[in-house]
Amino acid sequence: MPDPAVTDDLARRAAAGDATALEELLQEIRPEVLRRCGRFLPCREDAEEAAQDVLLQVARRISTFQGRSRFSTWLYTVVANCCRQKYRELKRRAAEQPAPIEPAQFADPRTTSVIAGSRVDLLEALDRLEREHPHLVAPLVYRDICQLEYAEAAERAGVPLGTFKSRLHEARRQVRPWLTGAP
Repeated sequence: MPDPAVTDDLARRAAAGDATALEELLQEIRPEVLRRCGRFLPCREDAEEAAQDVLLQVARRISTFQGRSRFSTWLYTVVANCCRQKYRELKRRAAEQPAPIEPAQFADPRTTSVIAGSRVDLLEALDRLEREHPHLVAPLVYRDICQLEYAEAAERAGVPLGTFKSRLHEARRQVRPWLTGAP
C-alpha cells in the first residue's frame, strides 16, 4: 500500500469534494487495488475487471468515507465486496454457458486451484457463509483477507472486540471444512 498518511489525506480531501485529490488518490491506489484483486481472483483478466470496479466504486462513493478509520480499511472492504461480486457474476455466467465437448482439454483458470485452499475455494466458502451465517462474513473478510488488526477490524464491523473475536472464531470453524474438502 502506498504511504498511508498520503492516501488518508487524499481520501479526506476527495471526500470533501476535491476532484484533483480524487484523481491523485485513484492513481496512487491503482497498483495496490490490482494486487489485492489478484489475491481473490486467479484469472488476471477477472482481477483487472474487479480492480476497475473497485476504482469506480471509490470514485462514486468517496463522499461516504468519513475518516474515522484508515482509508486502507475502507478500501479493502470495497475490494473484498467487488471481488466477491465479480466471482458471483463469473459463477452465474459459467452456469448459463453450455459445457465444452471435452472439458478436461480446456481447464478454466477460474476453477483451477492455484494454491492449497485456493482463492476460488475461499470465494465459494465466503458465498456459502454469507448464505448460511451472514453476520460471520465481515469478521473473516476484515481479519483473514484484508489482514486488519483485531481492534480496527472490530471497529469496522461495528461490534465490540470480544464479539468480533467470537464471530471470527465461529466463521473460521464454519469455513474450515469447506476449504479442506470435507462435506
